[in-house]
Amino acid sequence: MENQNLMLYKLIILYMLDRTDEYTITNKQITDFIVDRGYTTIFNIHESLSELIDKNFISVSTIRNTQHYQISKQGEEALLYFENRISNTIKQEIREYFKKEKINLKNESEIYADFTMNDHNEYTVECAIREKRETLIDIKINVPTKELARQICDNWRTKSTDVYQTLINELWTKESNN
Repeated sequence: MENQNLMLYKLIILYMLDRTDEYTITNKQITDFIVDRGYTTIFNIHESLSELIDKNFISVSTIRNTQHYQISKQGEEALLYFENRISNTIKQEIREYFKKEKINLKNESEIYADFTMNDHNEYTVECAIREKRETLIDIKINVPTKELARQICDNWRTKSTDVYQTLINELWTKESNN
């Protein structure tokens, strides 16, 4: 029975990742959905996630200390074979959860900002806007302090659209020779 339950949790996770319109979702979002509905414990979710990663059904990336998951081609294939084991009720709850949280899910994956220390003991900040799998803009900036890097990342979420629009306007506008 325990193996069947773990299989169901893995299928729920795969189904969730498959429904994110090619965006990633976070560990917290997966956990919140499953635990809030009383399906299982955090321990079982982490065990399921770990096994899905080990089997290459999902990939994980860490962005500013937050784990983001995305389904792989292998995961999509596995889901095709076993999706019928997820009840229609659970599928409907997932769709309702995504409908309710769609903006949050989409924004977390579309607008990306992170920083790393580079070889010159400075910080390289990468800020990007992605739409589906296409990158609209990807900016890398070197800054001297971690505090400044963190501030840029924090501001990117609220100012990215304005920065993008300003860049387009500035680069699109033809200068006159006066």
